[in-house]
Amino acid sequence: MRPLDPSAPRRVLLRATNWVGDAVMTLPAVAALHAACPQAQLEVLARPWVGAVYEAAPGVSRVIVYDKTGAHAGLGGGLRLLRELRARRYDWALLLQNAFEAALMAWLARIPVRLGYARDGRGLLLTHAAVRGAEVQRVHESAYYLYILRQAGLLAQDPSAQGVQPELHLAAGDLAWAQGFLAQKGLAQARLLGLAPGAAYGPVKRWPAERFAAAARELAPEFEAMLLFGSRGEAADCAAVAAGLAGLRVVNLAGATSLGQALALLARLGLLLTNDSGLMHAAAALGAPTVAVFGSTNPQTTAPLGPWVALLRAEVECSPCLQPECSRGDLVCFTAIEPEEVAAAARQLLARANLESK
Repeated sequence: MRPLDPSAPRRVLLRATNWVGDAVMTLPAVAALHAACPQAQLEVLARPWVGAVYEAAPGVSRVIVYDKTGAHAGLGGGLRLLRELRARRYDWALLLQNAFEAALMAWLARIPVRLGYARDGRGLLLTHAAVRGAEVQRVHESAYYLYILRQAGLLAQDPSAQGVQPELHLAAGDLAWAQGFLAQKGLAQARLLGLAPGAAYGPVKRWPAERFAAAARELAPEFEAMLLFGSRGEAADCAAVAAGLAGLRVVNLAGATSLGQALALLARLGLLLTNDSGLMHAAAALGAPTVAVFGSTNPQTTAPLGPWVALLRAEVECSPCLQPECSRGDLVCFTAIEPEEVAAAARQLLARANLESK
């Protein structure tokens, strides 16, 4: 692959990943591209539910919402988007998403330089195809995206195998909304415990609701209220945890906020208790003390990165299985983790955060 001239592009299109956690882990690559090409305008093409991750990122001048069920639905909508992209006259495209469609769209939009991993049969559509070798597959996902820039000659330093901490910046409008929302609830100065009991991909990423609630009850005396976070699709998980917290001050936000609003609330938390999820990565990147319970997934590549993080995982033979369903049927990777253990880890993390922030 021939190295690229970082002074060449005036405008670069970044194709975002489709999951919130993955999007957060692309932020070091966005920052590195901005540092390498400070003269370039960076514009992000993102699905509606992840755009807020990039909205206030340094160097990003615009987020284009790719709405496949609305403005860009069907063949007509796809052609409309292609015309929009062609009119922007991008010099480069950095494809953070691995899908074939991302490369095809960049090619059809006539973007002359196209960077990304040679995956999903799209290698011929890329001008600078990064190789996903054994070394790259072992690194944390935050470093994984940086290797695209490294192989194109845009990053001098070898990305750390331990991961590169993302910095998540929030839009002023979302911060103002969070301030007003908490004031309306009488929680403007309250110490808040956040709970994120949902997770995409399957039940093997979700610590059982009754254990989630039990750990929250253990921690409740140290907080004035709890905020339950989740998407509309995670409403059942949030409701099950809320049922186990009867009598406590709980605000259930499942499906009630935009992503940007949820991120602004995460930044106000004293602690987040969470599964391996997008909100886990966001809270850690925002500097909120984050306690994460891992089951089927691999923390070597997807652990949350932030100043104050505690990770709980049971050392069982079948984990990480990376499967959406438990083949054993007993969720031993989760049932081996007791609520009291999680609460104790949370208290230790809070003590460390209080000491280090003084």
